[in-house]
Amino acid sequence: MTYTFDPLVPRPIDRPTEVPAELTPERLVALDDAKIFAAPERVADRPAWRARLHAWREDARARHAYDGSAYARPEAAWAARCHTVAQVWLWDELLYSFEEGRFTPRRFLADARERFGGLDAVVLWHAYPVIGLDDRNQWDHYRQVPGLRDLVDDLHAAGVRVFVDYNPWDVGTRRGADDVTELASLVADLDADGVFLDTLKKAEPELVERLEAARPGVVLEGESKLAVERIEDHSASWAQFFADSPVPGVLRAHWYERRHMQHHVRRWHRDHTEELRSAWLNGVGVMVWEVVFGVWVGWSRRDAATVARMTAVQRAAGDLLLEGEWTPLAELDPAAEWAGVYASRWERDGLTLWTLANASDRDHEGPVLPGAPADGRLFDLTGGGRSADGRAAVPARGIAALLHVAEGTPIPEWLPGLLAELGRRPHEPDARFRHRLARRLAPAAPAVPAGGSGPDGAVAVVPAGPYALTVRYRARETGMYQGAPYVDEWKPLPPRLHDARVLQRDGVLDTPVAVAATEVTQAQFAEFLDATGYTPALPHRFLAHWRDGRPAPGTLDRPVTFVDLDDARAYCAWRGGRLPTEDEWQLAGETGALLRGEPAVWNWTESEHSDGRTRFVMLKGGSDHTAEGSEWYVEGGRRGPEYSVKLLLPGLGQARSATVGFRCAWDLPGGAR
Repeated sequence: MTYTFDPLVPRPIDRPTEVPAELTPERLVALDDAKIFAAPERVADRPAWRARLHAWREDARARHAYDGSAYARPEAAWAARCHTVAQVWLWDELLYSFEEGRFTPRRFLADARERFGGLDAVVLWHAYPVIGLDDRNQWDHYRQVPGLRDLVDDLHAAGVRVFVDYNPWDVGTRRGADDVTELASLVADLDADGVFLDTLKKAEPELVERLEAARPGVVLEGESKLAVERIEDHSASWAQFFADSPVPGVLRAHWYERRHMQHHVRRWHRDHTEELRSAWLNGVGVMVWEVVFGVWVGWSRRDAATVARMTAVQRAAGDLLLEGEWTPLAELDPAAEWAGVYASRWERDGLTLWTLANASDRDHEGPVLPGAPADGRLFDLTGGGRSADGRAAVPARGIAALLHVAEGTPIPEWLPGLLAELGRRPHEPDARFRHRLARRLAPAAPAVPAGGSGPDGAVAVVPAGPYALTVRYRARETGMYQGAPYVDEWKPLPPRLHDARVLQRDGVLDTPVAVAATEVTQAQFAEFLDATGYTPALPHRFLAHWRDGRPAPGTLDRPVTFVDLDDARAYCAWRGGRLPTEDEWQLAGETGALLRGEPAVWNWTESEHSDGRTRFVMLKGGSDHTAEGSEWYVEGGRRGPEYSVKLLLPGLGQARSATVGFRCAWDLPGGAR
């Protein structure tokens, strides 16, 4: 396959922007479009470069009549100090327990404190990549979750702010009110602190006004580069897929308005040192994203420890970072420059902070500052305390910090606590990627009496023995069974994204298997309920389309839906069988003996997997439902037996869908044919 781009190389629009030596009016306007202002390699060129950055900012603010009023809102002031935000799948197994059927925010936050030094905010990601499976819209995927407001309240009680996610591309599901009305209502009802604008760099003015009216101080965070003129009313933005210059540059939006928070993120990268270095030197934050739409892209111990060290300093010295005089690429000792160490300097009221980053693969331990300050006290914050000579240890691909307290300036109240916290968080050199393998889960035995000993209708028989299957699927960000679909890639684009793929699955059937020719019908499932009195542990959405406990007239022969895996397992156990695995379903389907009910629905298979953070299952068969209008939806339509969809499993009954049913399978005696 020929690609028109190299996914391992930043695209031109992602690369840093050179700052011209001469700033004409046209060149000043052109700099508005930068993501990062590229930095000069020669030390002698840096003072003039910094002067040009100041000139651009003054000119841009005048051209856009900037007054910073949005940042004066007291309810939104938290955003300027929101240094670590986590993108969290609502059903992440740290945040939700499938065994207990409840959210577990304490467990999730304890893990974040241990590894990352805690979180300032979370984005509760809810709909993509499961939306489109049925007619539920993005608002349904929030509003139908039992106890969601309680989860938000628990996060607030722990001091963590909450963003909800807005999907403007959701145009092909159930329609309710217009998006502006729906989103404003959701923000108010959940008491959300902010909105992540998925796929949008900015919100339209009407949406900004309506959200502010619904929740004063709401923070809007766009994806990727935010236009200069919209920094006025967007308190935060993602620095996603931002490539830096070899010498670390300056983030344009944060330079324009220091209170504008940016979160560096490269979702598919396993080495985060470049975005961490940029965030540290610019005084901004990072997006911690380990479960990327169901794919494990966990952070190494080194990078997680760096986040913890960074944020400890940033939270303690926040006033310096927001209000101090910022000098990017501050002068350092030549030995430190030669070793690949860079620094920003922040000065305010007798305090001077140097944030130091080592871009090389070798530790630097020695002179850092061009000379020890003549008076006052110098503290090596990340080195355990006081330093007298401007020397410091800056670990390879790591960070360090120095603080000078001028003569006559009181020691900051936050300094002892900061030194204690940093003392508990040394640099961690282990940069290995700790892979997680998804393993098939053995289903628990359903607590229902057996009502049959084998199939009592038409079946497709799959003989025992080895098999090889070709499985077709669409490349989505969910990946398939193991591993990330994109590793160290910048922005996956078609044909890397959403294109048709194949994989081969090999295995052995120890015994022949009979797979029911038809899906379980509503009448059959009603008979099961009458015979067993089955009640699910989590009843939410169970048979939601039935009325008074019975199917609607004229629908008895339709495939039963609004059942989850456990419901299907219980029925099959009652029939003396079980769910077929995805391979058994395909092998049976390729005999041509499997029939489809009306309407056609996806089929559950016994393929529940977990890597400890995400659960998923493979669906087979396709359905007559198709959500149109966006490539981000789960694909619909009837599918051949070789086609699979990896569905991330939601909890609390949310997996029950109008478009998913099931059929049973039975193990046959070894000699059966």
